[in-house]
Parts: sequence; C-alpha cells; structure tokens
Amino acid sequence: MLKWLAIVLTLLIALLQFRLWLGEGGLRELAEVRQRVEALEAENKPLRDRNARLAAEVVDLKTGLDAIEERARSDIGMVRSDEQFFWVPGVAVDADGLSVNAGLVGMPAPGAEARP
Repeated sequence: MLKWLAIVLTLLIALLQFRLWLGEGGLRELAEVRQRVEALEAENKPLRDRNARLAAEVVDLKTGLDAIEERARSDIGMVRSDEQFFWVPGVAVDADGLSVNAGLVGMPAPGAEARP
C-alpha cells in the first residue's frame, strides 16, 4: 500500500513539475512575457522622454513670456520693434546659432537704449 502511495505522489509531483516548467502559464511563458515587456519598455522610453520635453515646454509656455517670444521668433520669424532684421538669401541657419541667440532674447539690441 505504501509503495503505491509513493508512486502516485511521485507521478503527481512529476505532473506538477511538467506544468511548472513547460505547461501553459509556466516559466517558459513567463520568460517570454518578460522579454516582450522589456522590448515594449525600450520602445516606450523615447516616447516618454518626448512627452516629458513637451510637458516642460507647455509649462514654460504657460508661465513665461520668454518662451513665447522665443517660439514666435523661431517659428514665425517675428522681431521686436527695436531690432533690425536682415535676410540673406541662400544662407542656411544652423541650430547652434539659434540656441545661442535664444539666450539673448531679453537683452536689448546693440546700440539701443534699455527701456525701463
């Protein structure tokens, strides 16, 4: 009797081990799901970074006039009334020059008096 009980328990453990390692919802499927999650996380990371940049830009546009002025200058090409704009056809503008000039937004034009 004890011999049969040992055989049945051994078969039961073998069946449970089979389901754990190879069956549906087992460790193999868990490894595949984890791999898919890692791939999706890697795919979503640039999108999260982009969303964070856009959210920061929205906050900046809502709270600061400098960001609005910078946006108007770069997108629409607006200039202030105390500035002179010179357009040279055929000359490409590099992005580095724009970022340097963006820091000068609050400064008066050379030769112009600062207004209180």
